[in-house]
Amino acid sequence: MGIFSRTRDIIAANFNDMLDKADDPQKMIRMIILEMEETLVEVRASAARTIADQKEMHRHTVKLDKLQADWGEKAQLALSKDREDLARAALVEKKKAADMADQLKQEIAVLDDALRAYEQDIHKLQNRLREARSRQTAIAARLESAENRVKLRSLMTEDRVDDALSRFDQLERRVDYAEGRADALAIEGNSGKPSLSDEIAALEGADAIDDELAEMKKALGKTDDAKKED
Repeated sequence: MGIFSRTRDIIAANFNDMLDKADDPQKMIRMIILEMEETLVEVRASAARTIADQKEMHRHTVKLDKLQADWGEKAQLALSKDREDLARAALVEKKKAADMADQLKQEIAVLDDALRAYEQDIHKLQNRLREARSRQTAIAARLESAENRVKLRSLMTEDRVDDALSRFDQLERRVDYAEGRADALAIEGNSGKPSLSDEIAALEGADAIDDELAEMKKALGKTDDAKKED
């Protein structure tokens, strides 16, 4: 398929119809993008060759213009020396150079039209490529969403849910057992020998009771000295 035909086909392509009819839309869009990228590379390469040809033609036209000027000067010189025959021959060569220059300029004009067409095609291909890549992203997102929904539905089947609830029940029983052991150890600790903190607290309490008892005796006049006198 020629490059111009490929370019026109791609630009005119209806992505929606192509993807709707495809068995694997994701694979189809990848193929479309690859085809567009390859075509874009070829169009750019053709444009580069055309620009190179234009530059070469411009160089030739410059040389031909200089050649025309040279033959014109020679014709004037020959005519000034009364050599009309040489002047006529020089003018013939000047005309040949002018004809060649005109032909080249016409070809350059044709290449100008081709370059404008290439520029338009490149712009259109780039737009279509962006559109295709956007469609590829959308298709990938839809496919991922569909796969996630399938996974979620498979996870939410009754057997899987029942199994998960059963595991939660087992975990709760293990927690209950651990809490029960902790409570039992606490009870066991309270029923055994008093801790050091408990004994010190008891001593502090006894001192307070002795002080209060002494105050009461003092108020009643019953001191330890009075008891000894009796």
